Amino acid sequence: MYTRGQEKQGEKEPTKPEETEFYEPVPPVVTPASENSAPSDAIVLFDGKDLDQWVSTKTSSKASWTLNRDGSMSVKPGAGDIQTKKSFGDVQLHLEWKSPEKIKGDGQNRGNSGVFLQDRYEIQVLDNNDNDTYVNGQVGAVYKQHVPLAKASVKTGEWNTYDIIYHGPEFDEAGNKTKPATVTVLHNGILVQDHVAIKGTTEYIGWPKNEPHGEGPVRLQDHGSEVSYRNIWIRELR
Repeated sequence: MYTRGQEKQGEKEPTKPEETEFYEPVPPVVTPASENSAPSDAIVLFDGKDLDQWVSTKTSSKASWTLNRDGSMSVKPGAGDIQTKKSFGDVQLHLEWKSPEKIKGDGQNRGNSGVFLQDRYEIQVLDNNDNDTYVNGQVGAVYKQHVPLAKASVKTGEWNTYDIIYHGPEFDEAGNKTKPATVTVLHNGILVQDHVAIKGTTEYIGWPKNEPHGEGPVRLQDHGSEVSYRNIWIRELR
């Protein structure tokens, strides 16, 4: 019987349909997400009820961002970043965010936040509507590394979605990076990062750094803007 991995040069080509059919492993059944919910195998990181899955990045104490009546949370300027209690490797991450309805500032000072994967690699959150900035720092960018393929934002103050597929980097025993991290990002259903290789940490100043690491938390950035988040869930990819 044909099995995967037998497509080798020189082997006789199968002549019957059943010779190229296999029946295991059987994929697990996952119930898809309905509106404002998560798939059945996801870890819910925020559903509007509390911040129990999050801690302050600065102090490791309870996260102190603002819980809103509409089931969202907002950055509390000055409180600092928050991050998940749990660390992750390869993941599918879903979250929804919106910039403040009242426009303040321009450039990088308008509706700025960020989603950090493994606490190191930032996908930019920014209100770019009628607000230009450097393109490798605009909404949907892998910060200072990869320009998004499109600007797919909704109107200021409305809800955006990010769906992110992330695979972490690999390092050898000596600490040398043998495989870069990669990320795919859909912004409001539009592909804006297509399996791009992350060069290293997403630095504001200087070159990307590549210190060896393992799993890390998801971190949300306090950049001084009252950006809101809701419906955050994650699936671990094994």
